[in-house]
Amino acid sequence: MLTKKQKEWINLLSDDDEVEIIPYDKRSKEIFKRVKEEIKINIGDETRVEERGSTSLGIAGQNEIDVYVPISPDIFYSKTLVPELTKIYGLPKSIHKTRIRFQFIDDGKKIDIFLIDEESAEWINGVKFENYLKTHQEALKEYKKLKHACNGLSTRKFYEKKVAFINDILSR
Repeated sequence: MLTKKQKEWINLLSDDDEVEIIPYDKRSKEIFKRVKEEIKINIGDETRVEERGSTSLGIAGQNEIDVYVPISPDIFYSKTLVPELTKIYGLPKSIHKTRIRFQFIDDGKKIDIFLIDEESAEWINGVKFENYLKTHQEALKEYKKLKHACNGLSTRKFYEKKVAFINDILSR
């Protein structure tokens, strides 16, 4: 089941493209470590940098590594880190109410770096979802199956199915 807000967001996504799900790439861990170090060197060693998404779960995905920098709301909304990250990764690809996304390619992998308000529902629910999958192997198997079944779907159809699955897990 999708919320009204989720439906509105999903309806903005493309129906003209195809999502390609590729097997987990063991190089992802090394690439993530490199990106994490680069972020820490440039914005502070005390900065929390976390790998999320399919690569953190060790499963198939869209050939990308999701890197999250959860920060306190006062720092997030002051946007003091944006200029520092812009020097390294260029202008943000998207800016939303609770997250700012930078994107680049490293060793053939798309890297998405998200500055995110650590008190936002998006961050909190994302952590709950991944922690649930890491501690419930049957749910992780279901998620893997869903990912593979979505290969070739449009971005819109893929996220309809993915978000509905996430909502189901969060309701457990």
